[in-house]
Amino acid sequence: MSQGIQSATHVWLVMMKAMRALTRYAAAGIEETGLGLSDFGVLEVLLHKGPLPVNTIGPIVNLTAGSISIAVDRLVARGLVSRVESAEDRRVRIVALTPRGKALIDSAFRKHAGQMKRVFSELSPEELRGLEVALKKVGKRAAALM
Repeated sequence: MSQGIQSATHVWLVMMKAMRALTRYAAAGIEETGLGLSDFGVLEVLLHKGPLPVNTIGPIVNLTAGSISIAVDRLVARGLVSRVESAEDRRVRIVALTPRGKALIDSAFRKHAGQMKRVFSELSPEELRGLEVALKKVGKRAAALM
């Protein structure tokens, strides 16, 4: 096997192991807030992007049309989001945080941000920026190859 292939495969394995550990750590912290990963993802998108159509949220949080509908139903039932018809198109449902949902995701996201800060504290700001740039390059390249 050529050195380039072996090195790239090794980096992929290291990245996958790191991502599994990071995901387990993040999931445990998120679940302590009473949210699952999907619900956290939906609420986090609404926190940072504002009210959105249901069909826009799904692709952002990597949920299928059926899964995002179930997640939104669950969040509506818990009083964390509202879902209303769009004024422009009655076929479109707009999802927004309720005050209760905003309070929960504000708190949960602050906790999550603290966890991520602890995880990445071993890296200098320059290393962190370099990692971000490298991962974006790899992600864009993988997407382009599909």
